[in-house]
Amino acid sequence: MAAKITKEMLISEAIELDEKLIPIFFAHGLHCLGCAMADHESLEEASEAHNIDVDKLVADLNSYLETSEY
Repeated sequence: MAAKITKEMLISEAIELDEKLIPIFFAHGLHCLGCAMADHESLEEASEAHNIDVDKLVADLNSYLETSEY
């Protein structure tokens, strides 16, 4: 079964699933993947801080995971 990303996950947890998710974060305007908060901030918290639609971000990340062979 493929991993599933949730908005409660930490940024770093999502990236650990597949580093190829990084361009999706960038496309949504979330560029702080290497900052200290990536290990402490959920996708929902980061999205709120950067005015990003977390549901769309999570949907796009999961869509990639469902179609990739990571």
